[in-house]
Amino acid sequence: MSERIKPLLGHRLFWPVAVLVIMLAANTLYRPGFLSIEVKDGHLYGTPIDILRLSAPLILVALGMTLVISTGGIDLSVGSVCAISGAIACLYISKAPDQNSLGMVLTALAMAIGAALVLGAWNGVLVSVIGIQPIIATLILMVAGRGLAQLITEGQIITINSGPYRAIGLGHFLTLPLAIFIALAAALLVAAFTRRTALGMIIESVGGNREASRLAGLRSGRVVFLVYVVSAGCAAIAGFMMTANVSSADGNSAGLWVELDAILAVVIGGTSLAGGRFFLSGTVLGALIIQTLTTSVYAMNISPQTALLFKAVVVIAVCLVQAPAFRSKFGRRRRGATPPEASPQRQKEQVPA
Repeated sequence: MSERIKPLLGHRLFWPVAVLVIMLAANTLYRPGFLSIEVKDGHLYGTPIDILRLSAPLILVALGMTLVISTGGIDLSVGSVCAISGAIACLYISKAPDQNSLGMVLTALAMAIGAALVLGAWNGVLVSVIGIQPIIATLILMVAGRGLAQLITEGQIITINSGPYRAIGLGHFLTLPLAIFIALAAALLVAAFTRRTALGMIIESVGGNREASRLAGLRSGRVVFLVYVVSAGCAAIAGFMMTANVSSADGNSAGLWVELDAILAVVIGGTSLAGGRFFLSGTVLGALIIQTLTTSVYAMNISPQTALLFKAVVVIAVCLVQAPAFRSKFGRRRRGATPPEASPQRQKEQVPA
């Protein structure tokens, strides 16, 4: 039986799934109606649905972050890109004579995505062409981008009343929130390009050893440039969801610290920060764990000051539990425990005559 369980325990998705199940079970014990789902006006409502809907922006940001981290980089600017894209879209919509015009909303989205792709290209040039360390290059945009978002909104909260734009975050399709389908489509699209083509193997090879990839004929600079552009595009769509949820754009708080949650989701999903192999399914699970943890904290009425500490402790525990080195060391300690003392009869037999 143990031989059958051992491969299951060694699977990279076992521990994230186990932690997610444990968290859901604990919430159910604390609040019996936690997993209940009901139908209102033809739409599904309930805490599990809310977790999926609120996880959608984080899933999008984490997908782009996964590709960046797999090349050995990091993108700290995704939160600022979320704020900039949301600010541009909301500003354009607020000045339109008819905020419910679908064509006008699509134009606003196109403009915001275009600006985000330019920002992603800026990060890509700094890292792949100029050679600045990724953490420094993206930190520049993280700080400057937040100021740019404030400049776009003129330090004010831009409020809009647009049904088509609100649908991005609060709309429904086939009884489920539309945001879930957007995140699912993005995950499937990224998986199709990285797992059904050679792109994923190229990204992993560049992250494993960029110089060896270059000597093998791969244009590693272009690959690094591409992942930063994709990361910015994912962050832009996430920014639309964040601002659509509240029908307003706040350059100061929109997407604040989402980059940290995205990095945690990627690490929990099993992707190494050193680069190389990446796991999109693990990233999605990691995002669900982060959002479930956040929802659990609020459901248990934990104070905001304590919530961050509680969240940090749980994330550290999750990372340690799924770390192979930690599990192997813990297993060796258990196997190397001091054996119980021998019985008195056995001691007498061991005493020489």
